[in-house]
Amino acid sequence: MAKERGVIMPVIRNFLNSFMPRKSKVRFVGEDYHGTKYYEDPERLRNRGRSYEPADPENLHPEIPPEWEAWLRYRRANPPTPEEVMANYELMMTKKKNAAELEIQYNKEKGKTVEAIPSKPQLNFPTYDEYSNYGQNYQIKPKK
Repeated sequence: MAKERGVIMPVIRNFLNSFMPRKSKVRFVGEDYHGTKYYEDPERLRNRGRSYEPADPENLHPEIPPEWEAWLRYRRANPPTPEEVMANYELMMTKKKNAAELEIQYNKEKGKTVEAIPSKPQLNFPTYDEYSNYGQNYQIKPKK
C-alpha cells in the first residue's frame, strides 16, 4: 500500500521553522554615482530579490540611473559595471551641455535672452487672477 501524505507534520514543521531566525544571504552588488547601494537576495522569489538603499534616506524618490533601474526590474540579467555606468553618465552630461549650448545659440538667433531663474514659479495647472483671492473673505464659524 502506498504511504499517505501526512498533513499535520508539515504544518507543525513549517510553524516551528517560522520561529527560527532566517540567515540573510543578501549580497552587495554595486553602487552608482549618487551613492545608492544595490543588493540581491538569491533565495527570494522572482521580482522580489533585488533592492536598493538610497544614499539619502530622507529622499523617497532617488534618481536611479537607467542601467540600475533595468537591473532592478529584471530587464537585464547582470548588474551594470562601473565603467558602463560612468560612460553613460559622461554621455548624459555631454548631451546636457550640448543642449544648453544649442538653446543659447537658438535664442541668440531669435533675439531672446535666456533667464537663469524663471520669474514665475512653474505650475502644472493654470492660474486665474479672478480666483486668486477666493475664500479670503469667508470665515469658518465654529458650531455651537
